[in-house]
Amino acid sequence: MRAPHRRTLRAGTAAALALSLAVLAGCGNGDDAADGTVTLDFLSLAWQAESVTAYKALVDEWNEANPDVQVRYVQGSWDNIHDQLLTSFMGGEAPDIIHNDASDLTDFANGGYLADLTGLLPESLVEDIPQQAWDTTAYEGGTYGVPFLQEPRVLVANTRLLEEAGVRVPTPEDPWTWDEFEEVSADLTRDTDGDGDTDTYGVAWSMKEPVTQSVNLSLSTGGRIFDREDGENVIRFGDDESAVAELISRQVNEDGTAPRSSLGMSGSDTLPGFFADRYAMLPLNFSFRQQVDQQAPDDFEWSVLPMPSGGGEDGLAQGVAPQTLSVAEDAEDQQAAADFIAHLTRAEHAMDLARGDWMLPTSETALSDPSLNTAEHGWRTGVELAAHLRPSPVLGVRGYPEWKDKIATPAFQEFYSGAFGLSELRGRLRDDGNRVLDRYQR
Repeated sequence: MRAPHRRTLRAGTAAALALSLAVLAGCGNGDDAADGTVTLDFLSLAWQAESVTAYKALVDEWNEANPDVQVRYVQGSWDNIHDQLLTSFMGGEAPDIIHNDASDLTDFANGGYLADLTGLLPESLVEDIPQQAWDTTAYEGGTYGVPFLQEPRVLVANTRLLEEAGVRVPTPEDPWTWDEFEEVSADLTRDTDGDGDTDTYGVAWSMKEPVTQSVNLSLSTGGRIFDREDGENVIRFGDDESAVAELISRQVNEDGTAPRSSLGMSGSDTLPGFFADRYAMLPLNFSFRQQVDQQAPDDFEWSVLPMPSGGGEDGLAQGVAPQTLSVAEDAEDQQAAADFIAHLTRAEHAMDLARGDWMLPTSETALSDPSLNTAEHGWRTGVELAAHLRPSPVLGVRGYPEWKDKIATPAFQEFYSGAFGLSELRGRLRDDGNRVLDRYQR
């Protein structure tokens, strides 16, 4: 996902984006037919064929069972979805039901564009999704989306290289520590032909977009980065917050167990080198397993491992921003729109949508289904990690997008490449960052 995470779209993105802009411009906030039938527009950001089919089937099922409230499927795109929605909200043409992710809800909730779902959802749905997931869509005492799909970051590993190195294989019950991960990365780094050049790196960190993973993985070492002080958001970047970032920098710039070339790559960019034994392990979002499965050579064996633990109360903790379903404040029938969301996110439906996107449902009932608790493609590892997922520290922080784009992205990229040290990184993220946040809190 970027996904979530915003997803990296494949061929046809430009055409899909142009189409979605045109369709969004024509969306109304529900249409009443002469016979009293209400039609609600559902903006879906599903993009994989299997996932699109699943959503459309659930829309058809709803429409057959609810002749008085019909839902019209509108295909959108993850590309620039924030700007698309902002334009449609301001123009009074927003779709009634909105597929998005939790990181995009704060500004829209603060602007009054999204309906507070408190009291509109069935209690069975509220109880089936754990509180830490609901916390990702909470803002100023309201709930502005149903978090229904999520994904941890995991290590996708070359099984043969792990076996040849004789390293211990971690599990969620007995994960590597970050120190052990560094040692294993060194064991997996090889100059196989003795020419002085590294042929296999222990790990490749894809850091084209470094901020989200740097922030979310800091939870494993007790870091927060964003905190509340006297009712305002503040940025901290002490030892707990910087531990994982320092490790990545060491691997690239000191130990030589991670290649500098991967820092400018997306996760997809690292896959050819992974299949060619150039990299033994890849930290990737859980949904990337689909690309690995589709693109790997027939004889290539791969495993899904938990990210390392930072110890402490919950060393496997990491931040997430789930995919969400929201209702526009201007929707003509907010209750009907919420009822449709409840239909989409019923446990058996959430499970189908999760499988289509290779993600995890937030529904505890869906997570317990035997079809997800299988070793195939690492599904069980993901399910076992679900209890350790926490709201990303960036959620609910006004000014975060500006901080990310203008301050954090260039700062992390330069730090990981070795352009400057930890002191400079701290100053940029914390001092420059707090000045950005202050403007949104006046």
